[in-house]
Amino acid sequence: MVIAIVGASGAVGQELLKVLDQRNFPISTLRLFGSQRSEGKKYMFRGCEYTVERLEHNDAFKGVDIAFVSAGASVSREYAETITKHGAVMIDNSSAFRMDEDVPLVVPEVNASDALNHPRNIIANPNCTTIQMVVTLQAIEQLSHIRRVHVATYQAASGAGAQAMAELENQYRQLINGEKPTAEKFPYQLAYNLIPQVDVFTESGYTKEEMKMYNETRKIMHSDIRVSATCVRVPSLRAHSESIWLETERPVSVAEAKEAFAKAKGCVLMDEPDDKKYPMPLFLSGKDEVYIGRVRADLADENGLSFWCVGDQIRKGAALNAVQTAEFLMAKGERAKG
Repeated sequence: MVIAIVGASGAVGQELLKVLDQRNFPISTLRLFGSQRSEGKKYMFRGCEYTVERLEHNDAFKGVDIAFVSAGASVSREYAETITKHGAVMIDNSSAFRMDEDVPLVVPEVNASDALNHPRNIIANPNCTTIQMVVTLQAIEQLSHIRRVHVATYQAASGAGAQAMAELENQYRQLINGEKPTAEKFPYQLAYNLIPQVDVFTESGYTKEEMKMYNETRKIMHSDIRVSATCVRVPSLRAHSESIWLETERPVSVAEAKEAFAKAKGCVLMDEPDDKKYPMPLFLSGKDEVYIGRVRADLADENGLSFWCVGDQIRKGAALNAVQTAEFLMAKGERAKG
């Protein structure tokens, strides 16, 4: 496979290199692309050195099979035609095309087959918080249709990129040294704080991040499910957490739910409250799966369940999900040839 990574110098681009290597993804040629600022940077991959090329409107993507694009929505919109015009499949990690009817929005554990219908040669990676949530919801959906979900997210600094992680670490150093903390990536100091805003507010009073969880979940699950979200930035470095309440058409017992979570693809049940064993971002950064704990019956609704989940949003919430989609396409292609 001839593979390209657009946005190779960013947090997701660097994670893509790790995931592709760790999963032994078959690559004959690797191309790295970035902005003028990243042009010329060198990265090692499988013992070879690769140089970042400047992304331009040219024929550089001729011969590329799959392009992983993680450089922001504006870049994706501007360069989509350049990337796909010679037949490359663009797996895009931005919000640019997620809700377009002719662009599949894919989480392989939930709707992998949607990836096979990509008329524009574009497949969208959902928002990181949505990916994490729908992987868990799918397990319960197999037992009983989910009518509605309330979710509160606890989103790590890394959700805003590598510079945001550096800013959080720097803020702690500044505060320890008695200095005024610098806040540029976030509207307020994040160290020792919580910020109940991720992305900008819409006219509804919900942020774009919260509306993504509503709209993307319905598209991915092909469902009339209703999702109400509150997204909060927290002072952890990496891995998002979510507190989820859901209502099903019929009562689902805690035992049923735990069994479903334990068997579900992409999920790990970590629920031993008596031994204080439950998912925490401190210990789950770098993990592929979504970890689930605190599973319990809702006290206000006999058809309700509550649980807590943690997932690495740079990995499963971005890079890994994209690579899993590419693996699915490759496997289907190999079967067709056979």
